[in-house]
This record gives sequence, C-alpha cells and structure tokens, in this order.
Amino acid sequence: MAQSSTETDWVSRFADEVIAEAERRAPGKPVVVASGLSPSGPIHLGNLREVMTPHLVADEIRRRGREVRHLISWDDYDRYRKVPAGVPGIDESWAQHIGKPLTSVPAPAGSPYPNWAEHFKAAFVGALAEMGVEYDPISQTEQYTTGAYREQVLFAMKHRGDIDAVLDQYRTKQKPGGKKPQQKPVDAAELEAAEGSGAAAEDDGSTGEGGYFPYKPYCGACGKDFTKVTSYDDETTEMTYVCTEDEFTETVKLSEFNRGKLVWKVDWPMRWAFEGVVFEPSGVDHSSPGSSFQVGGQIVHIFGGEQPIGPMYAFVGISGMAKMSSSKGGVPTPADALKIMEPQLLRWLYARRRPNQSFKIAFDQEIQRLYDEWDKLEAKVADGSVLPADAAAHSRAVRTAAGELPRTPRPMPYRTLASVVDITAGHDEQTLRILSDLEPEKPLTSLDEVRPRLDRAENWITTQVPADQRTLVREEADVELLSSLDEEGRESLRLLLEGLDSHWSLDGLTTLVYGVPKVMAGLEPDAKPTPELKVAQRTFFALLYRLLVTRETGPRLPTLLLAVGADRVRKLLAV
Repeated sequence: MAQSSTETDWVSRFADEVIAEAERRAPGKPVVVASGLSPSGPIHLGNLREVMTPHLVADEIRRRGREVRHLISWDDYDRYRKVPAGVPGIDESWAQHIGKPLTSVPAPAGSPYPNWAEHFKAAFVGALAEMGVEYDPISQTEQYTTGAYREQVLFAMKHRGDIDAVLDQYRTKQKPGGKKPQQKPVDAAELEAAEGSGAAAEDDGSTGEGGYFPYKPYCGACGKDFTKVTSYDDETTEMTYVCTEDEFTETVKLSEFNRGKLVWKVDWPMRWAFEGVVFEPSGVDHSSPGSSFQVGGQIVHIFGGEQPIGPMYAFVGISGMAKMSSSKGGVPTPADALKIMEPQLLRWLYARRRPNQSFKIAFDQEIQRLYDEWDKLEAKVADGSVLPADAAAHSRAVRTAAGELPRTPRPMPYRTLASVVDITAGHDEQTLRILSDLEPEKPLTSLDEVRPRLDRAENWITTQVPADQRTLVREEADVELLSSLDEEGRESLRLLLEGLDSHWSLDGLTTLVYGVPKVMAGLEPDAKPTPELKVAQRTFFALLYRLLVTRETGPRLPTLLLAVGADRVRKLLAV
C-alpha cells in the first residue's frame, strides 16, 4: 500500500528536528549525520536502512542549502566472529582467523580485494554510487591504527571507573536463588538485521587485577583479540595484557600503541562525541534495555558529547528470493536488488515508509505489482493529481540534491518487458519487433529507449523465476486438444483469428481477447462484464494458454499474442 496522504513527510520532519538540534549544539557548523556498517559478510538490504534513513534526511538538509556531512563508519576493525554460511570462495579453514580484525582476514578465494572487509565493502559501495548516495567514508582500522583516537583511548582508560559504573547498571544480575532475569525473546528476523552492525559484538570490556578496562588489544603474537588487560598505569600509560589463545603477554605504552580498540559499548559513544554526530538511527538490535545505544547515551557524556537524535528502524523483509541467488550468502544485498530493479524504485521503497515501519522488498512476482504502483505514481506526478506525501517520496526517489538519477527514457510496463524477454529468451531482434508492435502509433526504434528497465526485467526472469514457470511457446499445434473442442470452442478461436489483423496492437488485442466471449454470449464487444461473463472469459483464456504455452496461465494474453506473432498464432490456433 502507498503511504497515506494524511501522513506528514517523515524526512522533512526529521530534517527540521536535526537542523534545530545542530543549531543548538554547534551554531553555523556543518550538520553531521552518521551510519555504521560492519563488513563482516554480505551487507544486506536490512543494513541499507542504516544508510538510507540518514541519507534521505541529509539530502533534504542539502536541498535546503545547508552544509551537511553523512559519515559512513566502516567498522572494519571489528573482530572476525564466525565463518558465514554460503559465501563462495571460503571454507572452514577461515575459522583460524576468528578473533582478528576484519581487515586482517584474507578475502574469499578468487577475490580481487586485499582483505575480507574490502571484499564485502566493494559491492555495497558500488550500490550506493548507483543509488546516488553521497557520503564521507571512515575506516575504523585507519582511525585506530594511525592513532587518530589516541587521546580518546587514553581518556577512556583514565575514566574507566566512570564508564564501568554506567555499564554496571545494565549488566545482568543474578536474582536471589540463582535465577537470571528473564530476557525478552529476540525475533529471528531482528537477529538477521543485527548482522552487519557493530552491535553484533556487545562486549563491554574486561576486568583484571587492576579493575575494569574498556580497551581490547589485538595480540602481538597471533593478531587476535583473545586478550585481557591485566594492568594499566595512568601516569606512564604502561599497559600489560595477556592473550588466552597462546599465553603471549606484552607490556606496552598505550600512548604509542595502535593495535587495539575500545570495546563497542564505549567505542560508539566516543565516536559520537569525536565526530559531533547529531543524527544517527539505530536498529532493533541496538534499542533494547541495556543495549549499546541506550548505554551509549550515558557514556557519551563522559566524553563531553551528546547522544545523537534518531529513530529506531524496523526490519526489512524479502519476498521470494530464488534459491539460486540466496545460496550466495543468505539474505540478498542492495547489489542483488539493483540487478532486478532500477535505483529509483529501491530508493522509493525506503523513502515512502517511516523508519519504524517494516516493509518487504520483492524478488518474486510482487515486483511486477510494485512497478505498476510506481508507474501509476509517476503518471499522477506528471498530471498534477499526486498527493503531497506521495509527491515527496517520489521526489526523493528520482533525484538527490545533486540532480536527477539516470532513468529509462521510455519506461514500458515492467510486467510487459518481463513477459517479452521470457518468451523471446532475451533475443534482441525479436524483443524489438514485439515491443515496437505494442504501440504502433509510436514504434520503438531501439532497445536503448527501454533500458535499463528492460535489462532489470530480463535479469529478474533469468535469475528469479524458476525454470518450470518460464514461458515456452509450442512449436506445433496441439491437434488432439483442437479436435476435441465443441462448436462453441471452435467458434471462439475463429473469432479471435478473424480479428487479429484489425486489432494488432496491445490495446487492440486486449479489446479482442476480452471481447470474443462477449460476442459469443450475444453481447456487444464493449459490454460491461457480468459474473457469468467473467467465468466464460477465464475459460477462454485458459484454452488459449493451453494451446499456446501448454499451461493454463502465463504472461498477459495480449502481450503473449504479440510476442508469438500473427502467423504463428494462426498456426497454433487454426481449427
């Protein structure tokens, strides 16, 4: 369903709040919004909401002439936690790297990228470029290993007692009798959404002989984070840690040491203060009691900053991802979606729903309905009948502050394009012939006029529609079925064949196939359908499908007839 016209445009509302908050905090300075992503595996369409929510708000602020920075923090210095299932080019031998930073783990076999993090960042970065998302990337590996956060790390260690006191309020305490408090069950979909976000590792630090420490070194021997700080001197910054993996121990000066990071629940609020972030949404995984976003709201004050404003965003579901695609690593990515839909449609799906509303992205037949809905919206925008909230969502889908996204010059219906490439098996000459016949008064002269939409529809047919649902036109007439028809069935086919030449266009054939059962019932071709007539039409359509494509359903009959061609239709239907 489309967004309700009575709803205010959520993007504008957030932009108003963010500008006001930015002015309160730092008048005259660029507005800072942020997203955080962990390239621990394929970065999926749920994670895209982490980027699209601030992107749309930042873009609205930019449209108003304000300077704004959208930071995307790549949490590529996070630990490698597990070997993900279904990712090509890896096997269980990658388990030996668990505990290392993502930038120190080898990329899957055959990858052109130098490490695990860069491999999984690449597809997402390409998708963002296609969608017109403007941002400033920040590599956390780079920030930590170059000492950019040195002062913040030393500050956190010095104020570890204050940090520990905040965290301690949220740590799970055992009740008398040894029972832990009941935890709210987490939905499986929400857990899926958590993948690819820093919340995946909710470690809040370690306690050694010298008390609590919010810093985690990567071991100097094995490179992993199975480490525990055992002592720290605030004056000299001398820190000793031990690795439980290989019993390696080392004493270093933290003021000169760059091989480690603050634990996540401290790292995130530190960055809010460091970057001056005003707006950052958080997923369901971050927003439960005691989670990193809640705890960070208190820890950020220790660093002299304020928590960003921003909504909790809901889960993004998928309908009908074919097994052949999902085997590439579980849930589909933005790059997967952009193979079957144009960037405008994908942007619209995120723009038209408030962040706290869940929605689904269609990889099944539903994509045709979505495209129909999109084309109706475009028509309403063109004729001025569009409602304000729908107009706002459309505008955010088709353009950014930098300009209009490239679009298909002649956007023919997606379902029609899909049907045609299904029938022609992607044969360009045949496809052009059929598409030219669709609108004889303004024939198509080149397939480039319907690209990239045509290519997306072809990709959808070839990757998402199972082979047994593809359309195969008969080579020879079904003589047995034709000879078994009664006089009524034969007459209906004769009427159809007689009208082919005079109705040879998409609109004409639509009138013809719906009109034949009307004429057979003694009505005019433009008579209004009755329940009885609808039954007769369905029976007639089923007969045509069986005679043309061996099944009782298929692409829309007018499109199918055009695709098959008049001569072949006569050959298959002649009685």
